Amino acid sequence: MSIVYKTRTQLVVETLREKILSGEIKAGQPLRQAALAAELNVSRIPVREALLQLEGEGLVAFEPHKGATATELNANQVDELFELRAMLEVDLLAYSLPRMSDEKLEEATQLLKKLNKALGKENAANTWSKLNSDYHNCLYSGANRPQTQALVSTLNKNADRYIRMHLLWAGGISKAESEHNEILALCKARDVEKAVALLKQHILGSRDEIKAFLNEREAIINS
Repeated sequence: MSIVYKTRTQLVVETLREKILSGEIKAGQPLRQAALAAELNVSRIPVREALLQLEGEGLVAFEPHKGATATELNANQVDELFELRAMLEVDLLAYSLPRMSDEKLEEATQLLKKLNKALGKENAANTWSKLNSDYHNCLYSGANRPQTQALVSTLNKNADRYIRMHLLWAGGISKAESEHNEILALCKARDVEKAVALLKQHILGSRDEIKAFLNEREAIINS
């Protein structure tokens, strides 16, 4: 058995993540670097690095004149965001797929290879998020519906921290990888009906798992 050594930054990340997810650190609570450094007996550098990583995971936000604060995680918001995504993205894929070029499908293939590779790396939430968005947008590119794609882009930005949460903590990595591969295979087969059905299942399945995670977290906080 190999010994896993963790940097100070990794230890601070894990400590603060647990405090936020357990509710010990409340939504909107300021995260003062000096106070956290003193509490955790580290310098301010690993605290700063940890807060930036947690910002990438959607658990921390940096606001002007306030510094870092813990973000609110809302199960009700998940419903609306992911149901809107399902409606619009399924529609986009249905329009896009019959018009997609083989070149675009190859581009999606390469993006998915990069995404699958990135999912195996620690501390790569920002990379996952961008590649995931690029992969889906590539599949929708044939629709030629810029206003719908702009709406989807806004929804995805708002859903981003929940998507990262799903990948990081709610068991989403293996499921996302297999479903992405299946969706691409159906797109290459030009099977619109099955591709859009699986995409809808993919988005709403993520919604259900994220909500279950948040509800379990809420029950622990209130117990």
